[in-house]
Amino acid sequence: MPNEVAEYFAGGRKNLVSAMPTSDYSLCLEFEGGERRLYELKDKLTGVLAVLLDANKFNEVFVDENGNIAWNIDESVDSSINWGNRIDLCADSVYIYSKRLGGENVEEN
Repeated sequence: MPNEVAEYFAGGRKNLVSAMPTSDYSLCLEFEGGERRLYELKDKLTGVLAVLLDANKFNEVFVDENGNIAWNIDESVDSSINWGNRIDLCADSVYIYSKRLGGENVEEN
């Protein structure tokens, strides 16, 4: 994996524009320039991420103010004050470990 990481950063960081949940716990991601990628999360939803097994919570995904994928655990808590209320995934890491999408149809929620 070190080669993929080096190649990614050599080409310049990619800015995440949107994240759309799918019915199989994957995210359809769009990066600046229109590149679409699929990041599969189903097998990663353990530990702190287990809260995302609730499909309603998983569907609350958004791109945060730092350009990362995020979820607020409790919508009534201000995550800018209580940092422990947010789950976030680094956009760089997600890009590296995702698969490029062409014209495939992805079933969104």
